[in-house]
Amino acid sequence: MLDIALNNGRLIDPAAGIDKTASIGFQNGRVKIISDLPLNGRQVFDVRGRIVCPGFIDVHGHIDGHRYGGQLDLLQGITTTIGGNCGFSPSHVDQFLEQQNQNGFVINQAELVGESATLREAVGIIDPYVPADDRSIELMSTIAREKLEKGAAGVSLGLDYAPGSCQKELLAMARLCAEYHRLLAVHTRMTTCFDLNSLYELLNLAQETGTRLLISHYVYQYHAGGVRPGLEIIRKAREAGLDVYLDSGMYVSWTTGVHTATYDERNLHDNEMRFEDMVVATGEYTGCRMTREIYEKIRASREESSVIYLEGAENDPQVWECLMPAYAMPSTDSMEYRPGEGHPQIAGSFPRYLRQMVREQGLLDWPEAIRKATILPAQTARIRERGSLQPGWKADAVVFDPQSIKDNARYPHLGRPDAVPGGIDCVFVNGRLAADHGQCTGETAGEVVFYTK
Repeated sequence: MLDIALNNGRLIDPAAGIDKTASIGFQNGRVKIISDLPLNGRQVFDVRGRIVCPGFIDVHGHIDGHRYGGQLDLLQGITTTIGGNCGFSPSHVDQFLEQQNQNGFVINQAELVGESATLREAVGIIDPYVPADDRSIELMSTIAREKLEKGAAGVSLGLDYAPGSCQKELLAMARLCAEYHRLLAVHTRMTTCFDLNSLYELLNLAQETGTRLLISHYVYQYHAGGVRPGLEIIRKAREAGLDVYLDSGMYVSWTTGVHTATYDERNLHDNEMRFEDMVVATGEYTGCRMTREIYEKIRASREESSVIYLEGAENDPQVWECLMPAYAMPSTDSMEYRPGEGHPQIAGSFPRYLRQMVREQGLLDWPEAIRKATILPAQTARIRERGSLQPGWKADAVVFDPQSIKDNARYPHLGRPDAVPGGIDCVFVNGRLAADHGQCTGETAGEVVFYTK
């Protein structure tokens, strides 16, 4: 008998070319059957009036095994996350993966090796403005190779956070990713927020090494005037044969750690960033507008505070424009926060994407929007047997109401950043019911995605 039967829903699986009323059955963690007739199982769900689709895959997160962050991902329909982004990853990625595999987790996880922070610190480069020398590059390459051999998904760069990073160290990482056919995910270097030279820097890496390149949270990087010209640069690069993709969020106001180079005095000055446009997202000042006094206090403390920079309109059309190219996919930039803290992206990104881009704006139809959130990230990150509900594939699935799916999360000075979205009935991870109408069931069926050469 089937473990799970989902009957009479609108099954949308872009990878398989399916968009029809059908029933689907799960057994032993995998899709067993798709039928035009209702199915029997140990658990039977009548999902008429709902869309049933593969679980969403978030190519840019910072969950890294943090339980509450994983739960918030799950409740917005994410069944697989790729962590270790922006140059930050667990110090020992291979050990982290083994531990997660043994303990289980609420969703599936793949992990990148972070270069710009984690590897640089591992070889003794503490100052983010200092370039790596030849010896350091050799050591970082050795460590990264070891982690790739043991199953890491690729390498991430956070060039905003290590402004001193030199071309030689970036080329070394790009060559490794090309050799192992893994992903090079990059938070671009922004000398100023009006700079497009950062794109040419990355495209040069792709051209010289043949690596597959993912440009991270594109709207956050290029919102201040670079969205359209940047997309044109990327379009031409792809036409020239470069293997380039991008992910982008559903907000223009972004967040990062107050102790990073992004919030250094020099960078604030160069980018004309004002304290009154900042909101503290964590700690005792959560929800407070930044002042000089608060800035100096939290910068002087050891607490890793997160600060949101507010810019642009709430429904800026550039957000949608970033996600229109066929090679663009939604992402969260999620990370671990305590309840009531953080940025609304941690709970609202994917429901907001579907609400705005399909139901309200009509910019994408349901199959295309789902393709960008499922099989496209799976193919980009080379994740096998996920992103589709074909028989034999892993049974990761979302059931949602297309008429009511919505985000409820708000910025911390306006509401709760971690408010649970509406309109998502069920989320299944490896064939087990992991979320039921906005509540986690307690299942830890998530698996680790190990990569082989």
